[in-house]
Amino acid sequence: MSNNYKTILNLKNTDIALFLLRIGVGGLMLTHGIPKLINLFDSNPIRFGDPIGIGMEASLALTVFSEVICSIMIIIGLGTRLAAIPLFFTMGVAFFIVHGADPFKNKELALFFMIVYLVLFLTGSGKYSLDQYFLKRKKG
Repeated sequence: MSNNYKTILNLKNTDIALFLLRIGVGGLMLTHGIPKLINLFDSNPIRFGDPIGIGMEASLALTVFSEVICSIMIIIGLGTRLAAIPLFFTMGVAFFIVHGADPFKNKELALFFMIVYLVLFLTGSGKYSLDQYFLKRKKG
């Protein structure tokens, strides 16, 4: 049987896959976060949902923090596990509360992002990350 179908993980390929996953999911989330960042600093009054009852401004600020700051952290692989937590929570709010009554097809993207952030929380950033770079410097 071909080596392509082995179930044992190849660590080099896993690290490359985690790198690609981080770049992809972080970049895609930035496309959602950058418009919200612009909205946050715009001179117009803030109009944003308040799904958990903390106020529109606070909801927008926390969403911007997770979708922009945490996404950048995931892209560069700095504090990846910690950065995945606010993103997982934000996508959970989007899935269960903001789009809770919507048909599944309108909220499946939030669920997809939640799954990816859970995977990154469980695996960490992998070898090609600032987390790994700083870990090596600390040991060496």
